[in-house]
Amino acid sequence: IGLLSRFLVACGLFDMVGNIPKSHVLREYGVVRPVNTDAEGRFLSGAVSAPQLDSQHRETLFYNVTVFGRELHLHLRLNSRLVAPGAKVEWHEEGNQTRYEPLLESDCFYVGEVTNVRDTSVALSNCDGLAGMIRMGREEFFIEPLEHRGGGAGEEEGGDGRHHIVYRSSAIKRPHVNQTVDSYPQGSVLGGLMDLQALSSGVQQQHHKLNQTRRARARRQAHEEPELFNMEVLLGVDYSVVHFHGRENIQKYLLTLMNIVNEIYQDGTLGAHINVVLVRIIMLCPAKSLSLIELGNPSQSLENVCRWAFLQQKEDRGDAEYHDHAIFLTRQEFGPSGMQGYAPVTGMCHPVRSCTLNHEDGFSSAFVVAHETGHVLGMEHDGPPGNECGDEVPMGSIMAPLVQAAFHRFHWSRCSQEELNKYLNSYDCLRDDPFDHDWPALPQLPGIHYSMDEQCRFDFGAGYTMCTAYSTYDPCTQLWCSHPDNPFFCKTKKGPPIDGTTCAAGKHCFKGYCMKLTPDILRQDGAWGQWSNFGSCSRTCGGGVRFRTRQCDNPIPANGGRTCYGNSYEFQLCNLEECSKPLVDFREEQCKMWEPYFEYDNTKHHWLPYEHPDSKSTRCELYCQSKETGDVVAMNRMVHDGTRCSYKDSYSICVRGDCEHVGCDNQIASDMQEDKCGICGGDNSSCKIIKGNFTRSAKKEGFLKILEIPQGARHLLIQEFKATPHILAVKNQATGHLFLNDENEFPESRTVIEKGVEWEYHNNDDMETIQTTGPLRYTVLVMMRSHGDSKVTLSYKYFLHEELQSSIENNLVQEDTAYFEWALKKWSHCSRPCGGKQYTRFGCRRKSDGKMVHRTLCVNIDKPRAISRNCSQKECSQPVWITGDWQECSSSCGKTGYQTRSVLCLQPIAGGDQRTIHSKYCNDDRPEGRRPCNRQLCFAKWEVGPWSQCSVTCGNGTQERQVLCNSSDNSVGLCVETKPITLRTCQLVPCTGLDCPIRKPNLLNSST
Repeated sequence: IGLLSRFLVACGLFDMVGNIPKSHVLREYGVVRPVNTDAEGRFLSGAVSAPQLDSQHRETLFYNVTVFGRELHLHLRLNSRLVAPGAKVEWHEEGNQTRYEPLLESDCFYVGEVTNVRDTSVALSNCDGLAGMIRMGREEFFIEPLEHRGGGAGEEEGGDGRHHIVYRSSAIKRPHVNQTVDSYPQGSVLGGLMDLQALSSGVQQQHHKLNQTRRARARRQAHEEPELFNMEVLLGVDYSVVHFHGRENIQKYLLTLMNIVNEIYQDGTLGAHINVVLVRIIMLCPAKSLSLIELGNPSQSLENVCRWAFLQQKEDRGDAEYHDHAIFLTRQEFGPSGMQGYAPVTGMCHPVRSCTLNHEDGFSSAFVVAHETGHVLGMEHDGPPGNECGDEVPMGSIMAPLVQAAFHRFHWSRCSQEELNKYLNSYDCLRDDPFDHDWPALPQLPGIHYSMDEQCRFDFGAGYTMCTAYSTYDPCTQLWCSHPDNPFFCKTKKGPPIDGTTCAAGKHCFKGYCMKLTPDILRQDGAWGQWSNFGSCSRTCGGGVRFRTRQCDNPIPANGGRTCYGNSYEFQLCNLEECSKPLVDFREEQCKMWEPYFEYDNTKHHWLPYEHPDSKSTRCELYCQSKETGDVVAMNRMVHDGTRCSYKDSYSICVRGDCEHVGCDNQIASDMQEDKCGICGGDNSSCKIIKGNFTRSAKKEGFLKILEIPQGARHLLIQEFKATPHILAVKNQATGHLFLNDENEFPESRTVIEKGVEWEYHNNDDMETIQTTGPLRYTVLVMMRSHGDSKVTLSYKYFLHEELQSSIENNLVQEDTAYFEWALKKWSHCSRPCGGKQYTRFGCRRKSDGKMVHRTLCVNIDKPRAISRNCSQKECSQPVWITGDWQECSSSCGKTGYQTRSVLCLQPIAGGDQRTIHSKYCNDDRPEGRRPCNRQLCFAKWEVGPWSQCSVTCGNGTQERQVLCNSSDNSVGLCVETKPITLRTCQLVPCTGLDCPIRKPNLLNSST
């Protein structure tokens, strides 16, 4: 197209009329002749342009083209949503004259891929030869016809085909300039167009109303596919672009360029479904073009362009040409050398700010347009100061400060996706579908209302009618016309009458034949039928879903007609009441279901529920963890409908593999949330914070009770103050199940799920933490697995609803201390057998009835200072603590090593001797008599298990085995050698056509 003309003049390949700049040349190119083929790549014709192809088979096309010695087989699909129905081109001429013409048919713009190459994408037009982009992995190529043929292209394309040129994007020589893309300041006002403050106020009110509608719509109890957004575009083109490409080629070039822009917005990394749809193109005359662009002043040029686009807007929002966004193309230098574009940030749908200014420079300008429009959608530059995605710039992120994206390496960065999602739902102007407008009804076949005589008059002028001098030809093969002044001189434009033209009684022309039209040969778009009734609920209690469906059968799509858009099913929540069976975990039940059937490593296991931590996308996949080995296994199936997405969210549920957000009011897509103690929409005013500290000595070996946490507690956090050899454990009081750190478990950091509640346990160098968001569905006992005689000191904190407060008065601490007080109980025992003291002892008393209660209920109340008195006042010397040397450690490694020393309380007696007395008479703290030692992992060796059976029954598969690092006592050890492999390939007899290989669920990863 025009870009190629510019290249070829510079390369000396041929001459063209006109003053074409020579700033760009090609380093490398190839001249080829693409051909039209069938799906298998077999030659059909050298004609590649749309007018010369069978119009009945143009929805899908295949071409073969040789690119630098490599033959590519292109598979293309018609892009039927590039141009809105009824879109027009306006030529704004000198003297305020405007000329209208219909936009070129958009049935020659295609997207697709290369069938014999992986990781490819193609965006081409075949309006007049092949023009566009072919991307293969890290390479991108452009292809264009060598000559422009116009109406006679088809005749010259026959036979050996038509010459095209192909070139790599890297072959384009560009001047070495700083190709920057600046963003219009977000708070700037676009000139004196109008009182934008008043305008903004009106827009905000309108957005507020639309947002209310949108929130109401979001609460519908219906499942929908990701929403389709349509950006209806006004494309403004100044005279510098028209002159460069030529008036006869400009439409085809612009549509090809916008086809590539649309393809960029279809990339999966965008995270949204946005169609770029042309509704209007305006070509400007030289005078108007010069008035809009102020050379070297990008800010003023953008202001002028945005003002101009606002003045072109249609008053009626329902008008087919009402645009959401304006894209302006120019070849004038509106900024410093190398500046490619300028745009406001977050201006989409705004009457004045939804516009971009772009320097047009060939097909690669598609990335500039996509980049600038990205700013208007709310995206910042990747990297400081815009966002934190500078690491993605070298990989070709579209929003890089310097436009480096190309079709061999482009993507939307993670920040672009997040920034778009932040604003996209507020852009309500993108929600209407230009293809669903109530356009004027057109006959299904255009010739129904035009006779052959009328078509002759259109082709050759007044007086011409269908030629009747010769009766031997089929009138539907070619339309021949003659004038009454010379009826035997017949003329033709070598084309048939348009489909639907009457050719005989009860017959019409169709695809070049005169035939009787029947419904089975006409294109028929599909439409949805009626919704079915809702089916049964997926669960009988605890919250399930039920579905209703519809079919695309009213009518069924036929003969290339469009299928129905939208989702074929909707769902509702049902049976939300709690199950009568206590402590039911739906995900746990689904894992247990596999225990009788599924073997892993040739052994049956007890399977526990497991929530995958890696990604939100795996929340609705079923993972289970072996109780025996800790191995996590993917069961290769989705959880049942109605399963909670996460143990941290009590309401959102899985529906057909997708996590559907549900508010605490049990409404789909609701924003209602619980407060800290579980009141839906609450403000925490009914919440009580229960917290305190607890110290206990280990009086005996085994499990000792420390705390009791009641049912209904939320946001529980238990922490040790300092490291001890003791191990914390938690027991479900309702079932008696010690589910965290029983006597057979090693106390390593992990996550445990017990009856629908997820617990997190952390052990960092014997400093332990236990936490859960809850709510607890059962009372739990916090236990201590004692080792030695050192004290354990804990802090604990959780939230509880005030109605549950009475359940914790006998064993826990509450923050509100208005109900309790310290009271004198008795004097203590004398501190020594001689020269001792006694102290007052205080207890905790409930104010309401004077009853003494557990002292922890007064832990947050200032305790009165103790009163002392002398006792046993006979003369004596002061006893002291005497310690011996530390003994050798009981173990050289592992988790059980201790060393001890003697600790005695000695009483001095006459003559300088000492005698041992009871330790209570020594007033200082008793020195430590036992301490942990050598607490490092023992050296161990790798132990391997037997290889599993091959994962398939025939062909190529894999085998697995368990590899453990075990010490001599079978505890976890430290292996310094390289770990043996756990997976290897296996090859059985080749599969025949009747074989059906059987595969096991895949092992996620061994925890060892």
